[in-house]
Amino acid sequence: MGSIAVLSAALFIGISLLDLEGNVKPIIAAVDRSGPPEYAQAFYGDFNTPLSKPMDVARIGEFVYVSDTSNRQVQVFDQAGTPIFQFGEDGSEEGQFRFPYGIAGNKDGDVYVADLYNGNISIFDSKGKFLRYFEEKADDKVLSSPGGLRIFNEKLYVTDIKANKLFIFALDGTMEMEIGGAGAEEGKFIAPNAVTLDKEEQIYVTDSGNNRVQVFDKSGKFVKIINGSKDGTGAPLFLNPRGVAVDSKGIVYVVNNLSHNIYAYDQEGSQMHVLGGMGTENGSLYLPNGLFIDDRDTLYVTDTVNQRVAVYY
Repeated sequence: MGSIAVLSAALFIGISLLDLEGNVKPIIAAVDRSGPPEYAQAFYGDFNTPLSKPMDVARIGEFVYVSDTSNRQVQVFDQAGTPIFQFGEDGSEEGQFRFPYGIAGNKDGDVYVADLYNGNISIFDSKGKFLRYFEEKADDKVLSSPGGLRIFNEKLYVTDIKANKLFIFALDGTMEMEIGGAGAEEGKFIAPNAVTLDKEEQIYVTDSGNNRVQVFDKSGKFVKIINGSKDGTGAPLFLNPRGVAVDSKGIVYVVNNLSHNIYAYDQEGSQMHVLGGMGTENGSLYLPNGLFIDDRDTLYVTDTVNQRVAVYY
């Protein structure tokens, strides 16, 4: 595979305890902060198989699942960063990956993994056992290059990077909505990557090729653009935005891949925080990609070229 820098530029044209049964019990408290999140720790992976170009991350239940993309697997950690197990291998058969990318979990703890190159979404149980592929119910399948994933209110949100669209499915495979198509106009995308939702069910999509985040209401109607300018209509600050997430206060965090930062905005579009900056030391980032914020407002970001997941509280 080519370097991640080329991939980026091309846009794809805590602490824990064990209970008596050996289950991890986190003792990380909810974060009560008024300022920006602060760097806390990093996950590097198993000693024998360290993370290699991790692309996305999600906390599902009490574990953190990471798309370990160059290793063609998913690595699983407890919330203290201890590697627990891995699953997947190189290939195109059940349980195998060629480019594991977006990752999400349902209410039962099942893990959905988008494979950009195999063009499918695999579903595993929480222990990494392959269950099935996500199957569209329509005769004419629409997914070809699934990227970012989110599951919200029993719906699966999928960005299709080559199709330049966001697809929304019921978990049984029924397609409920599609948004986008190639273009630079409002509501159109070039290489959309990540997707997330807020408590109001607004949908946020990183429109990477247009250097912006687009926001839609739950019916798919365009709402606004976030691009780093005050009202979203000025020159974009973003350079290849990738991950996006919203915390419990409605603050929107955007991974700005080519400037090695995470920017945070309020709902009016005013910049609040900047995290990261290019480097290899703790708290710095190098071509970051995926972003996830959990119910404690802990931020997880895949620091791709630094081969780690950076965690901010």
